[in-house]
Amino acid sequence: MIYPTRTAVLAAAAGAPVALLVAVFLPDRWYAGLAWPVAVLLLTAFDALSGARTGTATIDRLPAASVGATLEARVAVTLGGGAAPASAEVAVAPGPLVSLEDDGRLWIALAGGRGAAILPIVTVRRGLARFDRLWLRWRGPLGLAWKQRSIAIDTAFPILPDIRPVHERGAQIFQRHALQGLLAQIDRGDGADFDSLVEFRSGMDRRAIDWKQSARHSKLHAKEYRTERNNQIVFAVDAGRQMSEPVAGLPRVDRAVSAMLLTAWVALKLGDRVALHAFDSRPRIASGLISGAASFAELQRLSAGIDYSGDETNYSFALTTLAARLTRRSMIVLFTEFTDLTNAEFLVRAAARLVKTHLLLVVVLRDEEVETIADRLPREADDVTRAVTAAALLRDRRLVHTRLQHLGVHVIESEHDRVGERLVAGYVDLKRRNLL
Repeated sequence: MIYPTRTAVLAAAAGAPVALLVAVFLPDRWYAGLAWPVAVLLLTAFDALSGARTGTATIDRLPAASVGATLEARVAVTLGGGAAPASAEVAVAPGPLVSLEDDGRLWIALAGGRGAAILPIVTVRRGLARFDRLWLRWRGPLGLAWKQRSIAIDTAFPILPDIRPVHERGAQIFQRHALQGLLAQIDRGDGADFDSLVEFRSGMDRRAIDWKQSARHSKLHAKEYRTERNNQIVFAVDAGRQMSEPVAGLPRVDRAVSAMLLTAWVALKLGDRVALHAFDSRPRIASGLISGAASFAELQRLSAGIDYSGDETNYSFALTTLAARLTRRSMIVLFTEFTDLTNAEFLVRAAARLVKTHLLLVVVLRDEEVETIADRLPREADDVTRAVTAAALLRDRRLVHTRLQHLGVHVIESEHDRVGERLVAGYVDLKRRNLL
C-alpha cells in the first residue's frame, strides 16, 4: 500500500492559495494554478517508485512468561530493492492478554536497510498470547510517500500463572514454619495415627503417657503419633464475573491462582494430594488428585487454563458437582468474591451442605477500595452517599463471613499482596490441629 505522508498533504494544501490568486487575477489562465498540486502529485508518485520497494519484519520467538511480567521482544526489519531510509516504523496489534507500549508502535533505526529494536511486552492475563500480523511502513527518499506492508507472522507464547511467589517466598515460608516447629509437629507428635512407644522426655505432652506400659517397664513411656499423610486438598477457584475484576492491576482470579500455587507447592512437599476445580456458571476444570513435588508443573499447566468469564457464579451447581466427585473427607479451599447478599445466600447454602462431610476454607480478598471510601472524610454531599453505600457493602460482607463461620467454615480475608502467605499459614495450622 502506498499513500501520501503528512508532508505531501501539507505541501499540496499550501498550493491552494496560489491557485486561488491565479484564478482571480488571471481568469483566462486559471489552469496555471493547478501546476503546484500537480507537481506535488508527480513528486509523490516519483517518491513512491524510488527507494526501497520491499520490506520484511520478524519478531523473535518469546519464552513462556507469568502474569505481570515484562518481556523484551526483538523486532528485526529488512528493506531492499533500492536506497533504504534511515528509519522505519513497525506496528503490532496488541491482543487482550498483553499490553504494548505506545499501542505497539515502534520506530527502528536502519543501517544499510537493516535494523532491530526492542518492544516491551507486559503480560496482563493468562492464556496463549499470539501475534498474527504486523505492519511495516517506511518513507520514500523525498519523504512524500509512505510504503506500507502487512506481514503475516505466527508468534505465540504461553502466559502462565504467576509462580514468582512460589520461587521467592515458598522456601522462606516453608523454612519459617519449620523453625517454629509446626512442620516438625506435623510429621510426628501431633497427629492421630499411633507411631511408636518411646521413653517419656521433658517437653512431651503428659496426656500421651501410657500408664500400663510405664508400670510394666518401671519407667514412664509415652505414645508418639504422626499425622496422617495423603490428605486430599481441593482448590476450588471461582472464575466468574466478580473474580475477573482487577485488584491493584491484576484480576482477582490471578491473585487467587498465585496463592493457590504457593499453597499447593507446600501441600505437595508435605505429602498431601492436590486437585484443582475451576468454575463460573458451571464447572470448567475438574482435575484428578496429584501428589509429589514433581507434579507441580502439571498443576501449573492446569491452572493456566482457567479462563476469565463474564458469567455469574453458580455455587450450587459447581460445589454440588465437586462434592459428588469426592469419595473421602477432603479440605476444600474456595477462592471467591461476593458483593451482594443474594449471590452470597447461594454460597452459604452450598457451604452448609459441604461442611457436613468436608473441611471448607473460604478465601476472599479485602476490598480496599470500598474500605477507603467508607473511611474517607466527606467533603461534599456525594461523598456522604458514597460512604454510606460503602459502609453498607462492608456490613453485608461481615454478615456473610459471620454466617459462614457459624456453619463451621474457616474464612480468610486478606490483602491482595499477602493472601498467599496467609493461606499457607492457615493450611499449616489446620493440618497441625489435625482437622483435615
